Amino acid sequence: MSSALADHTVELTEGIAALGINPAPELPVRLLAFGELLLKWNRVYNLTAIRDPKEIVTHHLLDSLAVAPWVRRLRSLADIGSGAGLPGIPLALACPDLTVYSIEAVGKKASFQQQAKIELRLNNLTIINRRAEAIRAADFPGGGVEGAISRAFSNLTDFARLAGHWVEDGGALYAMKGALPQAQTEAAALPAGWQLEATHPLTVPGLDAERHLLVLRRPHTQQHF
Repeated sequence: MSSALADHTVELTEGIAALGINPAPELPVRLLAFGELLLKWNRVYNLTAIRDPKEIVTHHLLDSLAVAPWVRRLRSLADIGSGAGLPGIPLALACPDLTVYSIEAVGKKASFQQQAKIELRLNNLTIINRRAEAIRAADFPGGGVEGAISRAFSNLTDFARLAGHWVEDGGALYAMKGALPQAQTEAAALPAGWQLEATHPLTVPGLDAERHLLVLRRPHTQQHF
């Protein structure tokens, strides 16, 4: 591991504890290994605008893990528009009982995720290199997922339109947001059957910026195809 990322081991370990995650002892090492791989590939493939090792820890690793308390008990989670595998890969590392489907249309980003899966031996991670519009609920084992998450969508309606039909009855969509100036307006325009259930402020250790998790849910009586 590079000395640049190793310098932030304590910061990452303390951040994981502050988020209330009870990790396996090797979790910080594996997360930093993922961060190191991201830095390495980023020199050639421009996977993320963030290149500072400290910000890899705060803006990517800890930011992704901040939603773990809401998704770690799910059976399955689809990460739509996952880019470099965020938040899906950190969540797969932290939640070994969670099956994560990481959906990314850009080939170089999906290839990076596949390499990360191999090097980190992530058996609970599946990378799907396809456009979200082409994916149906039947493409997932069991005919759907319990939840879908993204930090790629600025608009809740687009998120629900693209990923909502993958989610099992009673399941939820998890939208990672920064500030919330438009949340209620966007919630009012959600597709039929979806509603904003909760808005959770997130505190990301070491990150001085607003973060929120919006949970959208469809009642059990709704059907999807």
